[in-house]
Amino acid sequence: MDPKLTEASQLLERSKAACTREDFNTSTNLLSQLKVLLTGFRSLPPLFEDTSNAVEELTIARDVFEHAVLLSVKIGDQEAFERDFFQLKPYYTDASSCLAQSPQEYMILGLNLLRLLVQNRIAEFHTELELLSPTALENACIKHAVELEQSFMEGAYNRVLSAKQNVPYKTYDYFMDLLAKTVRDEIAGCSEKAYDYLSISDACQMLLFPSENELLEYIKEEHPEWEIKNGSVVFQKAKESPPCKEIPSLQLINQTLSYARELERIV
Repeated sequence: MDPKLTEASQLLERSKAACTREDFNTSTNLLSQLKVLLTGFRSLPPLFEDTSNAVEELTIARDVFEHAVLLSVKIGDQEAFERDFFQLKPYYTDASSCLAQSPQEYMILGLNLLRLLVQNRIAEFHTELELLSPTALENACIKHAVELEQSFMEGAYNRVLSAKQNVPYKTYDYFMDLLAKTVRDEIAGCSEKAYDYLSISDACQMLLFPSENELLEYIKEEHPEWEIKNGSVVFQKAKESPPCKEIPSLQLINQTLSYARELERIV
């Protein structure tokens, strides 16, 4: 085997081993060395040169970026996830004709869809779906993300939260926890606009918390402006805001009419 390929393979194994024992700093440092080493492989995107070791180089590079994506989930770095996923994606599309399918492909594609849901990037979520093959759409990882998006759009937040019990892989827990927070933030924003106050038991039910302690912890961390009084959560303080400035409607109408007259003259 080519010495560079051997070195890359050894670095990857060491990085994976460090990740397994939760030594994330070492794993990240080794991964950085790997990415530098990969720049010497001319068979990789965007060059795709037909070298004697092209298949082996593409395979090891794909493994490296898959590991990078999964590592970014473990350390909770969404920016690194997005960056590494876009570096990985050409190996699932452009290089698919010369590589056997990765056993982790659908899991990672599903993770990316979950990330887009968490970040409320719904348009990009559907764009990614359009790019998937019919076979991919039937995979459990992709279907899980699609069902979550449908529940989220329908406002069936209880289904979104209960979906954590049925994740295809343990790796999904990170994004599912973030999605649960997104759901609760959405409910909280609607609740404080719709009600002046709620009883603690009603607030628990509304925000889908199994216990009062979890609700109080959420309020303390996310909504310190809410008040707890006489067994109720009071939103009134959150509603207080400076009065809106008066819109100069007459001035705007006159300006619009003036623009219309000017356009008419030009035409």
